[in-house]
Amino acid sequence: MRIAVLAWGSLVWDRQKLAIADDFDPSGPQLPVEFCRISGGGRLTLVIDEAFGPFCTTYAARSSFTDLNAALENLWVREGAAGEPLPRDMQNQGRVGFVDISSGRQSGKAIERHPQSVAAITAWAKANGYDAAIWTALASNFHEPEKAGEPFSAEAAIRYLETLDAPKIDAALSYISGAPLEVQTPVRVAVQLRWPGR
Repeated sequence: MRIAVLAWGSLVWDRQKLAIADDFDPSGPQLPVEFCRISGGGRLTLVIDEAFGPFCTTYAARSSFTDLNAALENLWVREGAAGEPLPRDMQNQGRVGFVDISSGRQSGKAIERHPQSVAAITAWAKANGYDAAIWTALASNFHEPEKAGEPFSAEAAIRYLETLDAPKIDAALSYISGAPLEVQTPVRVAVQLRWPGR
């Protein structure tokens, strides 16, 4: 089974234990992504968001695994915290999305969160000779009370970043500036205006 791993954020420059057979390159599908998820350390991280994300070129690489569950587990571990117990059902855990071209199976959580993107990924995988594709399928959590606690917008993202202490703001700005050049979003533009040179 030939499995594509799709990326648009830190996976591109910080693979950790992600097993890929070749380097990521900007040959993935156009997907709507934005810095609208608050992750560890307070960083704003990139997720697929069909409400706010502009369409950006994504990156793709072939997984070293030829078994879909093994590839999903590898990406799930890369995207989680160290020592987390593995989910019982890797195909329905929600953190990592997938499409399996041969069987027609797709991640239910990914369809719930970004249905148009699942369709685009499926079409891209078929056109590029992949049997399956996997990606990080987390949703925006910006609006949640324990996160920023207000509706997401680029302006709200700047207000949120301004509340971070020095080490956290430094890490947050480094993540945004380190994103691939193909990923140009309203938040990235707003951050460059607010913190020029970062």
